[in-house]
Amino acid sequence: MTETRPRSRKSPYPLWFFIPAAVIYGVLFLFPTISSLWYSLTRWDLSTAEFIGLENFRQFFSEPFLVKGLVNTLIYAVTTSGLKTVFGLLLAVLLTSNIFARGFLRTLVFFPVLVSTIGIGITFTVMMHPTKGIINVALETLGIPGPGWLTNPALALFSVALVDVWKGVGLATLIFIAGLAAISPDYYEAARIDGATRLQQFFRITLPLVRPATVIVVTLSLIGGLRSFDLIWAMTRGGPGFSSDVIASVIYKQYQAGFYGLSTAGNVILFALIAVIILPFTLWFNRREVEE
Repeated sequence: MTETRPRSRKSPYPLWFFIPAAVIYGVLFLFPTISSLWYSLTRWDLSTAEFIGLENFRQFFSEPFLVKGLVNTLIYAVTTSGLKTVFGLLLAVLLTSNIFARGFLRTLVFFPVLVSTIGIGITFTVMMHPTKGIINVALETLGIPGPGWLTNPALALFSVALVDVWKGVGLATLIFIAGLAAISPDYYEAARIDGATRLQQFFRITLPLVRPATVIVVTLSLIGGLRSFDLIWAMTRGGPGFSSDVIASVIYKQYQAGFYGLSTAGNVILFALIAVIILPFTLWFNRREVEE
C-alpha cells in the first residue's frame, strides 16, 4: 500500500499580497526597534553616536531615581490592573442584572473612557488640591482632615492610580459584559435547581467561564499600566520629588535633559519589561486553555 501524505493547503492569496503589510510592519516596528537597540548602546546627540556598550544600562540601574521609576512602574501597573479587573467584573455583573436604568448606567460607566486623559488629569489635579480641592473641602465638612493627595510622597502615585482606574474601568466592564453575555443561562438555571446561592453561582460558574475576558482585561491593563505616562505627567510630573515617577516619565525627563542614549536604554528596558511580564502570562493561559 502506498502511503498518502496530506497535501498542504495552498493560500488563496499570492505572495505579493503580503508585501504592503510587511513593508508597513518593517517601517513602523522593526526599524524603530532595531534602531533603539543600537542607540541604547551609544552616547548620541542627534547628530553623532559613540558606541559605549552597556554603559547606559549600567548607569540606569545605578541611579537611585531611575530604579525608583522602575519600581513605581511595577507598583502602578499591578495596582491599576488589579483594581480594574475586580471593579470591572463586579460592575459587569451588576449591569447585566435586572436593575433600573441599566442602559444609562452602562453609558455612565463607559463615558470616562471617551474623555481626554490630559483633561481628566487636569480636572482631578484641581479636585485633589490640598486646601481648595472639592474632595478635601467635602471631607472637611464631615470633620475629616483631607490628605495631600498629590503633594504627599506616600500618596501621590496611588492617587494617580485611582484616577487611572476611574478612567479605565469602563473598558474593563465592557469586556466583562461581553464575556458574561457568552455564558449560557442554562448553567445558572441548573445551579438554581440544585439550590446554589448567588455567591456559589458567581464562584462556580461566572468566574471560571469568564476567564477569557479576565485574561484580556488583565493583559490590556498591565500593558497600559507599564507604559503609562500622560496621566502621571498631567497630574504630578513625577513629583513630589521622584515619588510618582515611572519609567516613561523618567525617559521623557532624560530626553529633555539631552541624555538621549540613557533615555533610549530606558525605552529598551521598558520594552523588555512588558515582554517578560506579558508573554509568559499569555503562554501560560493558552496552555491551560488547551489542556482543559
